[in-house]
Amino acid sequence: MGLSDSGKTLLFVRLAYSQYRQTFTSMKENVEEYLTSNDALKIVDLPGQERLRNKFFDQYKNSAKSIVFVVDSVTIQKEIRDVAEYLYTILSDPMVQSYSTPVLILCNKQDQPLAKGAQVIKSLLEKEINLVRVTKSSQLQSVDPSQGNNSTYLGKIGKDFEFSHLSNRVEIAESSANTGDDDTPADIKSLQDWISKL
Repeated sequence: MGLSDSGKTLLFVRLAYSQYRQTFTSMKENVEEYLTSNDALKIVDLPGQERLRNKFFDQYKNSAKSIVFVVDSVTIQKEIRDVAEYLYTILSDPMVQSYSTPVLILCNKQDQPLAKGAQVIKSLLEKEINLVRVTKSSQLQSVDPSQGNNSTYLGKIGKDFEFSHLSNRVEIAESSANTGDDDTPADIKSLQDWISKL
């Protein structure tokens, strides 16, 4: 999951087929089996377009064993609000919360010179999700004052948002699917390692 153009489909192709393929903006999900040393898992690449993503998220969230949220490490500062709102929607989803679905925030495109590192992105996301949380809580109270701040409140009340405050495990890692060809190796080991621990 993640915004359009974050590199989700190329990561999916690199993971599923161990090769480079030219990819285009996804209009539907891509599904493939991925073999780990322990298991065969179904991996699903969901479209990142705003008008499509919620439909596909709703379709797959009940059966998701985990979620990989892909972030474009180059454009994160420009897209921080959209990324944080989308991630907030996922993390505050009642199904994700009740199943304590593990989430990996994968900071992609690390091969690019202007890419931000994982810890910088984590800090940016925590600060922005803190702002989104305040906005969403205020909107909820204005619609239904009896709901208070607890219905979709992420983290600890009275504390700035941190991923460590969530009931589900949230980890952050770096990757690069590269935009070259089969001769340009992808750096997706952190993703492969995380999946193998599920």
